Amino acid sequence: MSGTLAGNAGGPAPLIITAMLPADLHSWATQLRKENFPPERNYLAAHVTLIHALPPSSEGEVRDCCSAMARDNAPVPARLLGVMKLGKGTALNLESPGMIALWKDLRDRFHGLLTPQDEHRPHLHITIQNKVSIEAAKALQAELSPRIEPRDFAFEGLAMHAYRGGPWEHLKSWRFRG
Repeated sequence: MSGTLAGNAGGPAPLIITAMLPADLHSWATQLRKENFPPERNYLAAHVTLIHALPPSSEGEVRDCCSAMARDNAPVPARLLGVMKLGKGTALNLESPGMIALWKDLRDRFHGLLTPQDEHRPHLHITIQNKVSIEAAKALQAELSPRIEPRDFAFEGLAMHAYRGGPWEHLKSWRFRG
C-alpha cells in the first residue's frame, strides 16, 4: 500500500477527501487558480474539499468507504452557480444535493474522527484566489462575475490525499460507476 501507512518516507499525514471534477471544469478552474492565486501559496490544482483532515490511522477505512461509494453511485449531478466571495479571496460557487448526501454519509461514517470544521455541512466551492487584500478579491469578483455562466456538470468520483504542509500527496482516486 502507498500513502500514509507505515513505511512511507513522507510519514503519517492527515487525510483529505475531495470530489473529482470533470476534466474540462478541472482544467479551466486550475487555470483560474494559476492566474489569480498568490504563486507562493498555490501548491494545488483546482479541487472541491469534502473532508479536510482525517487521522492517518483511518486510511484503510477511508479506502474501503470511498471504494464502496464509487461502486454504488453514478456520477453526481452538480451545478456551477457563479462567483463566490471568500472575504480575502474568490471561489466558484457549486451546488450539488447529491454530493452533500455523500458528505453526510462520510460524516456519519467517520463520526468521532472529524475536526469541528468537517462536522459542519460544506459549502461546495473551488477556491481560485485566497489570502489577498479585500480590494484585490473584490476586483477579481467584479471581473469574473459577468464572465462565469452557470452550467451543469457531474462530479466523477472521490479522491484521497495526504496533507504535506502545503502540497498534497495524491493517494487514490475512485470513479463513480454505480
